[in-house]
Amino acid sequence: MAAPYIHESAVVLGDVHLAPDTSVWPTAVLRGDVERITIGARSNVQDGAVIHADPGKPTVVGEDCVIGHRAIVHGSVLEAGVLVGMGAILLNGVQVGAGSIIGAGAVLTEHTTVPPGSLVLGVPGKVVRAVTQEQQASTLVNAARYVALAQRHRAGELRRQVNNS
Repeated sequence: MAAPYIHESAVVLGDVHLAPDTSVWPTAVLRGDVERITIGARSNVQDGAVIHADPGKPTVVGEDCVIGHRAIVHGSVLEAGVLVGMGAILLNGVQVGAGSIIGAGAVLTEHTTVPPGSLVLGVPGKVVRAVTQEQQASTLVNAARYVALAQRHRAGELRRQVNNS
């Protein structure tokens, strides 16, 4: 287990709890200034994602979750092994069951409940089918890859480089 990895351009402020092996990537914003944000072990918050909350509506992200690039998670609860696709938006009171996938660009309106193991697509987001075992396994592999990637960044293996050719 390693301490959380927070990229230098990410913003993490207020009441934010990051479990071991979590990672927060470039330009992500976790604002725990209104209510607590909890990110479970081995979960990652990718580039440009925003996590926030409202009074009485904390945001909780379970273990082994993937929050995709530019996603917004606001006052929502995600159980373990959830993937939130790029650009998806989850509004206050959303509850996402374990092993679910929220497709890229989907919008989950306030107080939407997603059963465990569901694939959600569209605007507004609707359950379209059950997630396959392979898809659930892929989310866990993705989470593990980000743990390894954070370790490489922390070790200095991946330094900024500019190719001027």
